[in-house]
Amino acid sequence: MRLVRWWVLAVLLVGCGAPQPISAGAQDFGRARQRMVEEDLAGRDITDRRVLEAMRTVPRHELVPAAQRSQAYADHPLPIGYGQTISQPYIVALMTQLARPRPGHKALEVGTGSGYQAAVLSRLVQHVYTIEIVPELAERARQDLQRLGYENVTVRHGDGYQGWPEEAPFDLVIVTAAPPKIPQPLLDQLADGGRLVIPVGPSGGIQFLKVVQRKGDEFEESTEIPVRFVPMTGEAQRVP
Repeated sequence: MRLVRWWVLAVLLVGCGAPQPISAGAQDFGRARQRMVEEDLAGRDITDRRVLEAMRTVPRHELVPAAQRSQAYADHPLPIGYGQTISQPYIVALMTQLARPRPGHKALEVGTGSGYQAAVLSRLVQHVYTIEIVPELAERARQDLQRLGYENVTVRHGDGYQGWPEEAPFDLVIVTAAPPKIPQPLLDQLADGGRLVIPVGPSGGIQFLKVVQRKGDEFEESTEIPVRFVPMTGEAQRVP
């Protein structure tokens, strides 16, 4: 199991080499998505059936730039503009599985990006609140999620370091950009029993995916795998 995850790190660091294009001639995105779920997710260590089903139904190709659609279901990150990326599908599935979403949960995502992670979460929880610091990406994600019918997702443009206090507490928080250390406001906004999944580490260096669970006033932290994410910008870069 761990060997599989270290292989994922190699994928993240070298960018998979020359990616193999998904057959776009027939625009058979449904078949490509099924292959992704069976081989890249269930074929590794994604075992949560609800997560697999969500990944099977969310149209990733609708949430990437047109120039990237032929690669939508390949298991590597893709550029989405403004110096940002959409995470590889395996990492989206792993972070979702680690968050342990349930139907009645309220979720917070920091780093909307393309809206793909929010769309996956929307299939698994009651409501998703998602924050994006790049205004153009926030607006594009809002429009795409509305167009695709994800009515239980609320998108906000802003700095996610402070979370979304007026909607707290959250049963789960997923962060898709890496701060140097875990923001205290996100810990404060976890419900009792809630889980925070977040990459932590320096920009340009190896980061680690961490899971923090709140138990009363205590926080239990575990380290999962090494990863590489874009840095969390804004206040996260100014906090000592």
